[in-house]
Amino acid sequence: MEATKIIIKPLMSEKSYADIANKKYWFVVDKAATKTQIKDAVESMFGVSVDSVSTSITSQKPKKRQGRTVGHTTARKKAVVTLKKDSKPIAFFESLS
Repeated sequence: MEATKIIIKPLMSEKSYADIANKKYWFVVDKAATKTQIKDAVESMFGVSVDSVSTSITSQKPKKRQGRTVGHTTARKKAVVTLKKDSKPIAFFESLS
């Protein structure tokens, strides 16, 4: 699997902004991607050294009913990537911290 297909987008939230100072970056990733594939994708795309990868899968949840229609949120897989202490930070996130 290509690195650009593994990492779908960065995950932006208050918690993820706070973790940028600790060299932890949050991404929405492909559901079939393994931790090793995520690590290799981040290292090749951003040129950094990854220390660890934590993943979690959020399942679908029902949304509030709007008239007759009932919807649900999207199921997705999140990854928290921690960089090594001597690694440079990811330039894309530096303007956000």
